[in-house]
Amino acid sequence: MKAGRKRRRAFGVVSALLLAVCVPLTVSSAAQAKGPSQPRQQASARTAAAPAASTGKHSVVTWGASADRQGAGPADRSYRLIVRTSVGGSNMRIRLSNAFGDHPVTFASAYAGLQKQGAQLVRGSNRKLSFGGAASVTVPAGKTVLSDPLSGKLAAQANLVISLYVTGAQGPTTGHGMAMQTNYATAGNHAAEEGAANWTDPMGSWYWLDAVNVETSSTIGSVVTFGDSITDGWASTTDENRRWPDYLSRRLQAASGSTVKGVANEGISGNMVLSDGAGQAAVNRMQRDVLSLAGVRTVFLFEGINDIKSHSGVTVDDMIAGYQQIIDRAHAAGKCVVGATVMPFKGWYEYDAASEAVRQGVNDWIRNSGEVDAVTDFDRITRNPYDPQLILPFFDGGDHLHPNDKGMQAMADSVDLAALNCDR
Repeated sequence: MKAGRKRRRAFGVVSALLLAVCVPLTVSSAAQAKGPSQPRQQASARTAAAPAASTGKHSVVTWGASADRQGAGPADRSYRLIVRTSVGGSNMRIRLSNAFGDHPVTFASAYAGLQKQGAQLVRGSNRKLSFGGAASVTVPAGKTVLSDPLSGKLAAQANLVISLYVTGAQGPTTGHGMAMQTNYATAGNHAAEEGAANWTDPMGSWYWLDAVNVETSSTIGSVVTFGDSITDGWASTTDENRRWPDYLSRRLQAASGSTVKGVANEGISGNMVLSDGAGQAAVNRMQRDVLSLAGVRTVFLFEGINDIKSHSGVTVDDMIAGYQQIIDRAHAAGKCVVGATVMPFKGWYEYDAASEAVRQGVNDWIRNSGEVDAVTDFDRITRNPYDPQLILPFFDGGDHLHPNDKGMQAMADSVDLAALNCDR
């Protein structure tokens, strides 16, 4: 990675307060006393404003997935959603989204536990979540809600399981279509159960849940990987957390000198910088998927191949204008921006000389304009030295566009971790 002309000096090495040994989701006596048999209460989404962080602590996103419009969701259904944390911390909170719904949706109960295997949870780990002190919450169309903090610690690199019982769902749901993770659903209310017997419907998407936060040292921040299907993990191994942001997360956890520890993967398969389609365009979803997330320090911008190969007539100048809008908004919010070059795609069915020329022009601007704070050259890392318009066969997931697990790891390994800590 090399810095552009606006590259800020890296932060000095900060001794991070790491949760090296955590007891994830430890059960408090108060939570045990309530039990699942308490009368149901309901909160308004307006009650979910985050409380002020304690001295020396703040909230940081430990997991995220971009919300998009999904198909109709049936009422009276439970969802068991498995997500991988990045940074560890305490007082976990989840964000539930009805951003793309046309009607209010009620979450009648919500629980957080730890995965043992499949839909089965670690015994004693499943704990009830609340919303403004109530057991349930109704989220209006177009809105999101944060749960109350759940006392206890949540470890880094843990398989967290969020179980939701959803009632009153009508019309389109909000979720993330390509999870690269097996999740589960079932009819009726089974959110409190730790066993797998009733979770009979595996599914490849996440619904309703779009972020998980933890409280940690105020010196610690997160990076948002903002992109398309390559960031989303297409062609990586399902259920193994081998997307390139997952490999990056593991590197960050092991790096003693880095104060960026959280990673939120905000890639959407098929997404474009300039045009809505597979999700809202990057220029249109930035507020929800980047700037609204807790503790974000850096935006890792890696997107553009879908605009370029779409044969829509997009030009280099069009792409630069879109990138500049994202960069300017991130900088105005005090965030660093790392820009990644667009990878080769010769052999993909949409490849042609005109789109390749746009890719080369875009990459030249990313490398040399100085508009980003640092550059990661994914093109150089993944291309075939004997034909630079091709992805290296060793990294090719089979379609000449999406990298396999080895390619994902090589991408993550090429990121200069120090550049994620720029000083703005």
